[in-house]
Amino acid sequence: MSADRRLSRRTFVTGLAGFGFGGARARAQGFAGLGGEATGFAQVTPGRKFAFPEDFGAHPEFRIEWWYVTANLRDASGAAYGVQWTLFRQAMAPGPQREGWDNQQVWMGHAAVTSANAHRFSESFARGGVGQAGVTVAPFEAWIDAWRMAAASTLSDETFAPLQLTAAGADFDYVLRLDTRQPLVLQGEGGYSRKSERGQASYYYSQPYFTANGRVRIDAQEIAVSGQAWLDREWSSQPLAADQTGWDWFSLHLDGGDKVMLFRLRQKDGGHYFAGNWIGRDGQSVALAPDAIVMTPLAFTDVAQRRVPTQWRLAVPSRGLAVDCAPLNARSWMATSFPYWEGPIAFGGSHGGIGYLEMTGY
Repeated sequence: MSADRRLSRRTFVTGLAGFGFGGARARAQGFAGLGGEATGFAQVTPGRKFAFPEDFGAHPEFRIEWWYVTANLRDASGAAYGVQWTLFRQAMAPGPQREGWDNQQVWMGHAAVTSANAHRFSESFARGGVGQAGVTVAPFEAWIDAWRMAAASTLSDETFAPLQLTAAGADFDYVLRLDTRQPLVLQGEGGYSRKSERGQASYYYSQPYFTANGRVRIDAQEIAVSGQAWLDREWSSQPLAADQTGWDWFSLHLDGGDKVMLFRLRQKDGGHYFAGNWIGRDGQSVALAPDAIVMTPLAFTDVAQRRVPTQWRLAVPSRGLAVDCAPLNARSWMATSFPYWEGPIAFGGSHGGIGYLEMTGY
């Protein structure tokens, strides 16, 4: 690739700002300014029938989507680690897909490894249409530069497994294999995930049952690890309302085998929107009503000149859930172009377990 064709991160982010995605509100809401007007893009409506493997792939008629994996891991001594791998696709304009460097898709990748005393992360940007990043369905592969999430062998349409996950930064890298025999889970109401009472929504499914095995490297130390992983697939054209400033999202692996997804979308007037799903050991997913969820910050951490709630009390009284969550590393700040907090957590109370917390817009 010639030097004049290669986009630096700075040039890429400057370009996003030029399209209206780099201002204060866009940065608060994340990549693409998720609450911005989405005229011309496909809309999310209830009743979609998901089809696999097609829905493993990209949906370029929608403005934004992501392939997102978090893993809670331990080494042979029992020490805890976390891994994140995310690929974002953003359409800069609606309409038919253009060829080559005129293609309107742009891509962003985030990867991280977290331990009790270290948090290492990296970021990558790429253009669509020229092979720098993308997703293929058969065989499945999602990539940006050298980072890969790909079928490890014949991929099951029911389970989205097995997968191999790889990423590397200057001071970390990892290789994980993800396996499961459990089927995919549709979040929200049959995969239609409401984000407000005013029509904002996404299509959203997960694979919360992965087992993970492989290795991580932090600085010069290479470590064999195993544990549990959670994959989210989500796409939309306007998943947030204009007055929503960010979110607090939890994925919970309960010790008994159930899984729980909860989120709070923060609104400027304090009337936050809550949603979630309770996912049984048998794979059955039940949407939780907004008024069934209680999320209360307990303690804050000052990081990157921000005050971020890093300890939480979560409750779903109808399910008997009342737990206090604490981070593995309270300073798990992703100082990326669109910054946020992301890291592994543990919890106890009515239930014990581990999970992940993501917080944007702080």
